[in-house]
Amino acid sequence: MLVKKKQKTKLPVPMHLVIHLPIISIGTLLYIACLFIFLPQQNLYSFRTETEVLAGFDELIAPTPAPLPVNKTGINVPPLTSEGIFIIDIPSNMTLLEKNPDIQFFPASTTKIMTALVALETYKLTDEVVINTVITEGQTMKLVKGEVITIENLLYGTLVHSANDAAYVLAQYYKGGIQAFLDRMNQKAQELHLTNTHFTNPIGFDDPNHFTTPRDLAHLAVTALQNPTFVKMVGIAQITVADTTFTHFHALKNVNELLGKVPGVYGVKTGWTQTAGQSLVSVIQRDNRKIATVVLKSNDRFGETEMLINWVFNNFVWQDMNVSNPTQIQ
Repeated sequence: MLVKKKQKTKLPVPMHLVIHLPIISIGTLLYIACLFIFLPQQNLYSFRTETEVLAGFDELIAPTPAPLPVNKTGINVPPLTSEGIFIIDIPSNMTLLEKNPDIQFFPASTTKIMTALVALETYKLTDEVVINTVITEGQTMKLVKGEVITIENLLYGTLVHSANDAAYVLAQYYKGGIQAFLDRMNQKAQELHLTNTHFTNPIGFDDPNHFTTPRDLAHLAVTALQNPTFVKMVGIAQITVADTTFTHFHALKNVNELLGKVPGVYGVKTGWTQTAGQSLVSVIQRDNRKIATVVLKSNDRFGETEMLINWVFNNFVWQDMNVSNPTQIQ
């Protein structure tokens, strides 16, 4: 039995209160809402240039491998007095020769590579330092107490002249003093994965807890060479610097006898103490080939490094391994 619902009486609405709206279905309203919610903003795409789009694909393309050095003659290096040796091809990161690569040695003044790196990352070259303490032991640039000199000129003293007084002042100027500077040197060694390296002074004085290895020292040098200021300084044969008032002048001469003598040599650092013996870290570039050499505890650091350089470039060829038939690059 059907029951009719009682119709409600509709009251008339005054015409001046009626708002005339277009007739839109609920489905249409939902569709419009979805467009606003889910479609991306136009300006996320409209300003992406072709270069920007292609740049995303560049990240997916592997870099071309560096040519690999191969000993074409099979000739071995002659006997040397150096107790620690390490030679690395810098572009490929390939080891060409090693002798006691992970044995700990006293680094002597090769320590100053790290001293300079910490100074370069911390100070401005134009920063001015008042000399309060003067170190007179060993090689110095003869700083004068009370003179004011820039960080740049202290770095020249440290890297060109291997000046102990300059290296000490660079550490002393550090916020927190020398110990804080040493802490940063050791922290940076860990950041660079130099796991067999530790410093107790910024100069290179012998200490049982102050050591490095041929491998670590080679990789430290390669890192330092990424800094253009460091590269410029270690390649200078001699220079004269002054304090800020041009009252005190310091003539600096590079200890590295291979600069200007052996083609392609442009650094890096010498070292010597009675206990450490003779040390030398070098970098050589010839015909777009670049290697780094380390000799530690040698009786003839310059002669033996020159011998190693000649051995590498007389016996190795660089092969392009990016093709099916490797090409020998002389």
